[in-house]
Amino acid sequence: MYKSTYPKQFPANFLWGGATAANQVEGAWNIDGKGLTTAEVVQKTTDRKHMSMGDVTSESIKIAMADTTDAMYPKRRGVDFYHHYKEDIKLFAEMGFKVYRFSMAWARIFPKGTETEPNEAGLAFYDRVLAELKKYNIEPLVTLSHYEMPINLTVEQNGWASRQTIAAFNRFTETVFKRYHGQVHYWLTFNEINTGTWGFHETGAIDKDLSQTEQLQIRYQALHHQFVASAIATKQLHEIDPNAKIGSMLARMQTYPATPNPVDVQAAQLEDQKNLFFTDVQARGEYPEYMNRYFAENDIQLEMAPDDQAILAKYPVDFISFSYYMTTVTAADEGEQVNGNMATGGRNPYLEASDWGWQIDPVGLRVTLNEMWDRYRKPLFIVENGLGAVDELAADGHVHDDYRIDYLRKHIIQMREAISDGVELMGYTMWGPIDLISFSTSEMSKRYGFIYVDQDDAGQGSLKRIKKDSFAWYQKVIASNGDDLA
Repeated sequence: MYKSTYPKQFPANFLWGGATAANQVEGAWNIDGKGLTTAEVVQKTTDRKHMSMGDVTSESIKIAMADTTDAMYPKRRGVDFYHHYKEDIKLFAEMGFKVYRFSMAWARIFPKGTETEPNEAGLAFYDRVLAELKKYNIEPLVTLSHYEMPINLTVEQNGWASRQTIAAFNRFTETVFKRYHGQVHYWLTFNEINTGTWGFHETGAIDKDLSQTEQLQIRYQALHHQFVASAIATKQLHEIDPNAKIGSMLARMQTYPATPNPVDVQAAQLEDQKNLFFTDVQARGEYPEYMNRYFAENDIQLEMAPDDQAILAKYPVDFISFSYYMTTVTAADEGEQVNGNMATGGRNPYLEASDWGWQIDPVGLRVTLNEMWDRYRKPLFIVENGLGAVDELAADGHVHDDYRIDYLRKHIIQMREAISDGVELMGYTMWGPIDLISFSTSEMSKRYGFIYVDQDDAGQGSLKRIKKDSFAWYQKVIASNGDDLA
């Protein structure tokens, strides 16, 4: 007789931790031979609901490259993890981190992206970071490209719009795979690869002043080059370090139909297909048929080398990771729109929202985990999820962030429910365990961390690290392997 059983708790080897990106924490933008990156030419916004990454032009890049300060470019300073990494990793270890997701800045290792030999000082920094993580038995999860390619590749060949960038990227990936063989067991290729449909910040290609048709052409061509580079990186890693695993990374934008009206259901399905297209290519190894119509209707004609499709088919990723911040609502007749993490959609009247207007939907995380597991049957990894809020030091010198604890608790409960549903979930790295520079607006005042950093939007402050109330809470969550969420 078949006896039904199902897991009721997180697996014993579940990877609890946190996630950051080099361009948001490291600083040290102009020392030890590091080159300037695409992230470091994006000016801070004056309107926290405006994402300034789309404002980059050839002229603005010239101005940025001539500016030798970080006043208008906060990602150049980050929170100085470059000089505080020992202190920060010690705090992560105190919380009990099993894994720490971070990116290796391409331009710290290949400053211009075109060199044939790497910058040893850049590699030496990551040697030190990895040694510190090993000291505390924290597993590294390394992102290879997190919105921070060498700006020189934009200037010389318009970033990923050029096929030449594939070789430059894979020279970088081969270098770090060989250097960190046996030290890094989990890698990710492109952070939130689907946001390349929004342009420069992810593709490094300037397209602001082009028509929508021209923008779509250049963006999907750039993304095709990234798909090929990701497959080649997978091949490289499996040959260099067969015990290591490599995954894709998606900004998951689960969308609901606004009503049961079939036209709204179908509109929501189309939006979800455009989101999942990227994992379809990277996990299944082929372009899905439904994109043929989209490409044709938008006059997108991809140039492919003769063996591109064979490479994609032969080297799919080992696992799928994604960020999850919110869900959206889609209707055939769109009404009021809300913005989120590179997402736009209709307002959901059943959900609350953050200070930045991002709608909060813990149950949606369980929905998307089940849908992605059913679709791919590959291990899943939640590598970003968190609450950006205006945290303030209280009179007692602490940050009492019960709202963050509540947010994370509700999402972790839904993760556990998804595991009981049968989903294979590898781990959870919340974004970001220490306060950092906001990706979308370059603010410091949009804080996510368990650790408060004394720095304001103008870069003023002592950089002192202070534990928030959520620090002790997450410490308890990890120690109990997700059982104690009180």
